[in-house]
Amino acid sequence: MTHVQHLPRDHGVSEHWPDWTPSSVRERLAEQGITAPWSHQAAAADLARSGSNVIIATGTASGKSLAYLLPSVEAVEQGGTVLYVSPTKALAADQRRALADLGLADLRAATYDGDTPGEERAWIRAHADYVLTNPDMLHYAVLGNHAAWSSFLRRLRYVVIDEAHRYRGVFGSHVAQIVRRLRRICARYRSAPVFILASATAGTPEESASRLIGAPVRAVTEDASPRPALDFALIEPELTEQRGENGAPLRRTAPTEAAHVLADLAEEGVRTLAFVRSRQAAEVVALTAQRILREREARADSRRRRLSGGRPEATDPAAAATAADAAGEHAAPGGAPPDEDGGDRSDPPPRRLSERVAAYRAGYLADDRRGLEDALRSGELLGLATTNALELGVDITGLDAVLVTGWPGTLASLWQQAGRAGRSGQDALAAFIARDDPLDTYLVHHPEAVFGRPVEATVLDPDNPYVLGPHLCAAASEIPLTPDELELFGPAAAGVLDDLVRRGLLRRRPRGWFWTRRDRACDLADLRGSGGPPVQIVDSASGQLLGTVDEAAAHGTVHDGAVYLHQGLTYVVEELDLEESVALVHPEAPEYSTWARDTTEIEVRRTLRTEEWGPEAAVSFGEVGVTRQVVSYLKRDVRTGAVLGEQTLDLPERRLNSRAVWWTLSPEAADRLRKADVDVRGAAHAAEHAAIGLLPLFATCDRWDIGGVSTALHADTGCLTVFVYDGHEGGAGFAERGYAAARDWLTATRQAIADCECADGCPSCIQSPKCGSGNDPLSKPGALRLIDAVLAGGAC
Repeated sequence: MTHVQHLPRDHGVSEHWPDWTPSSVRERLAEQGITAPWSHQAAAADLARSGSNVIIATGTASGKSLAYLLPSVEAVEQGGTVLYVSPTKALAADQRRALADLGLADLRAATYDGDTPGEERAWIRAHADYVLTNPDMLHYAVLGNHAAWSSFLRRLRYVVIDEAHRYRGVFGSHVAQIVRRLRRICARYRSAPVFILASATAGTPEESASRLIGAPVRAVTEDASPRPALDFALIEPELTEQRGENGAPLRRTAPTEAAHVLADLAEEGVRTLAFVRSRQAAEVVALTAQRILREREARADSRRRRLSGGRPEATDPAAAATAADAAGEHAAPGGAPPDEDGGDRSDPPPRRLSERVAAYRAGYLADDRRGLEDALRSGELLGLATTNALELGVDITGLDAVLVTGWPGTLASLWQQAGRAGRSGQDALAAFIARDDPLDTYLVHHPEAVFGRPVEATVLDPDNPYVLGPHLCAAASEIPLTPDELELFGPAAAGVLDDLVRRGLLRRRPRGWFWTRRDRACDLADLRGSGGPPVQIVDSASGQLLGTVDEAAAHGTVHDGAVYLHQGLTYVVEELDLEESVALVHPEAPEYSTWARDTTEIEVRRTLRTEEWGPEAAVSFGEVGVTRQVVSYLKRDVRTGAVLGEQTLDLPERRLNSRAVWWTLSPEAADRLRKADVDVRGAAHAAEHAAIGLLPLFATCDRWDIGGVSTALHADTGCLTVFVYDGHEGGAGFAERGYAAARDWLTATRQAIADCECADGCPSCIQSPKCGSGNDPLSKPGALRLIDAVLAGGAC
C-alpha cells in the first residue's frame, strides 16, 4: 500500500421543491423518505423546465435522476412524452424499475431495447409516454422507422442522455450524429425537445455536452448531496520470485491481488464490487476468490472436526446441514424435518462464503445479468467481480467497498467506480490496485495525479468523415437531406456529401440528397467500433451459445487456442471462423491464460501539424495508414503471470486509416546517442511502450484504444520516430490530445520509467503484453537518454 487518502464526510445542502413540482411526485418520493431535493437537483430541474438544455455533472450517487424526473413527470402529465437514452441495457432496466417503484398512475414507462419482445414493440410505439432505450436502438430501430413513432415524436418534450461522460471517442462521435439525426426528425414533426444530460464529474461539461448534442448547453456542477467518508488506498502488488520475458521481475498480478482482497472482505461480511478491465479478468478474479474461500473453509472445517471429536459443531449452520444430509439425522421421510408445530422446515441451509462471490460482465445473457444484480442488491452475494458494465448508475445500495483493478481509462471512471461504495450513506472503502504497467506504476507513486488533478474533458470528434459519412447516408434515407440542414451536421458535411455522391451512395437532386440503395443505410455505421458483426462463441459439443465478442476484438481474444472464461467455466477455442463469425470452444481448464501479440507497420499519409522542439527534435500530428496482424499468443501461468510459452497464429492483416502523434529525433542526434553506447532501437522501442502506457493520463482513452510503432529510421520522416496512433478508423481524437499535451506526456513517461525500481526494464515500465517482437530489443537507460534528448530539442 503506497498511499491512503481520507475524504471526509459531507452533509449536503437541500432546497425547497420547485413550485411546479407535480404533487404526485412529491407524495411518492415522501413515501420513499425523500422530503426535499438537493440544491443541484433543483437547479438542473429548473433549467430544463425553463427550456434550456442542461448537463448535471456531479458525483456518483448524487441523485442526478431526480433532476430529470421532476420535469419529465410534469411533461407526461401534460400530455407530452420523454425519451431516456443510456449506454447500456442494464442501466435502462434499472431506471425502469425505479419508475415502477414510484407507482405513478399516469406514467406509462417502457424499455425498448434488443431484449424487448416483438409483440410489445407496437404497444410501446403507440402508447408509452416514457421510453427507455439506448443509442443502438435509436439508430437501428427508431430513426429509420420514424413514421411509426410519429405520435410519440410530435409530443416529445425531453430527451434524457444518462451517463453522458461515457460517450467519448468513436462511440461518442457516432452518438453525437445520432442525436443530430433525432433533432432533425423531431423538427419535421414540429417538436423541439429539451436535452437533459447526466454525467459523472467531468472537465468542461458544458463544452462536451454541446459537442455531443450540437446545441448550447448549460452546466450544473456544484454537488450538494451528502457524501460518506471514504478511505481511498493505492496498492502496488509486491514483486515475486517469478521472472517474465527476458528475465524481467514480475509482480503479483493485479487480478490475483484483487481476488485475495475480495476474499478477505467477504470473510468480514463487507459487500464489495471488484472492477476489472476485461471479461476474462472478471472470471479470473471471481474464480480465484472462490478458490481462496473454499480452501479457508476446508481448513476451518478441519479445525472444527478436530475440536469436536470428528463431528462438525452444531453452531456452524452450513456444516451442521452437511452432516445432517450425510447421516440422515432427524430426517423425515421424503423431505425436510418437521418443525415443532408440525410445519415443513424447507429453508435451504445458508450458502457458504465461496458461493457468495460471482462474476458479472457484458456478454452474459439478459436473465443472467439481472439475476446477479438482484442477488447483489439483496445481499445474497457478498462479492462481485465486474467489468465496467456495473460502473454506471445501476442502483445497488448497501455496498461497503470497491476495488478498482487497474486504471479504468479516465479519472472520471475511477471516481465513478469508487463512488459505488457507501451508497447507503455509511463510510466506505475504495482501493486502486495497480497492474504491472507504466501508467498504474506512475499513479501509485504519484498520488497527486489521482487526488490533486481535475477530471478530464470528454474527447469526441463528430466531424470524423468515417463517422459522419454513414450518418449522412442514414439521414438521407430517413428524410432526403436539404442544403439548409447541413449546418446541423457540422462544417465537414458538405465535403463528405460530395464524396458520398462520387461513390454512388447518395444521389444529388435539386431538392437535396437521396439514398440510392435498397439495403438499409443504418447498417453502414459501426457504432461501437467493433469492425463488423459480433463473433458468436459456441460450445462445439452442445451447440449452446455462450456469449459474443466484437469482431475487432476476436483476433486477440478468441483466436485458435485462446482460453475463454464464461460464468466460472473455462473453455479453449478450437477454431475461429471469421467468415461465419463463429468461435467454436470446448470445456477445458488449463493452468494458463492467453495473451495475443501483434505486429504493426505505419505510413504517414499527411502531416497536419508540427511543432519544432529545437533544431533536431519535433512532434507532429497527422493522418496515417496502419497495417496490423495478430501473429502469436503467450501462455501465462494464471497464478504468477509467468510466461509458459508462445504459439504462432495465422490470421489475416487488418488495415486502418487513422490519425497519429509522432515525435522525431534527427539522424545526427541519434548518431550521438549511438556513440554514447545507447541502443537506439531498444531505446525507441522502450519509449514507445511507456508512452502508450502513459497517454491515458492525458487523453480520455484506454491503453487498448491506441497502438504504437517505433523505428530508428522511418522512411517517411527520415528520422528516428516513435508513433502513437488511434486504434479506430478515421481517428478518435486521442492522438490529437496527445499532441496538444506532448511535452507533459513525455515528461511523465520519463518519470514513470525512472521511478520503476527494476534495473533493466519490466512490465511496470517498458515491457508491453501486446508486443509482437517479444519485447526485444528494449533499453531502459537508453529510453531515458532518448526522451531527455527529444525534450531538449536534440541536445544529448
